[in-house]
Amino acid sequence: MAEQVALPPGSRLEWVGEFGELRGAIDRLAVAVPLSLALICMLLYLNFGSMTDTILAASAIPMALIGGIFALVLMGIPFSVSAAIGFVALFGISAMNGISVIAYFNTLIDAGFERGAALARACAIKMRPVAMTCIVACVGLLPAAVSTGIGSQVQKPLAVVVVRGSFLAQFLILLVLPVLIDLLSRRRTTVGAPRPLPAPAE
Repeated sequence: MAEQVALPPGSRLEWVGEFGELRGAIDRLAVAVPLSLALICMLLYLNFGSMTDTILAASAIPMALIGGIFALVLMGIPFSVSAAIGFVALFGISAMNGISVIAYFNTLIDAGFERGAALARACAIKMRPVAMTCIVACVGLLPAAVSTGIGSQVQKPLAVVVVRGSFLAQFLILLVLPVLIDLLSRRRTTVGAPRPLPAPAE
């Protein structure tokens, strides 16, 4: 339109209405999403006090991103503002699950467990909390994810990203994250450390 319509001198073309609101929302999200990711990483560092553990916990975010993108492609839903908000929520859920696994692994290492045994036990113990977190998110947003009525175009992308994305992300977290921990974590078992069995805190 801007290329084909000749405007008189001193005039400009401005989009308003629904399209204008969409462009404004996308511009705001271009700031809000990176800011959210930066805040998540900052909180992870404050929680662990270790850059390596922060990176490991943050690695759950790309796993959630894969699940959300796969969900949109599978359902044939275009990316929208609602879907972007769903991704932000999904990032938070996945980061929380990553914290749960890594924190318990660190607890086992500090208790004197060997790395392989600590990884296996951390995944076994944290499988239920990770699954429950994802299931609760799925159940809560499932009605919106399968809705087809009036207004579903607004809420459905968000719900689809969270429901299907978190469902796939939990498997990636329990399968890929332990491998990354084994490769990158610098924590080592202290020789002669006491070996009390840590309580499986949820």
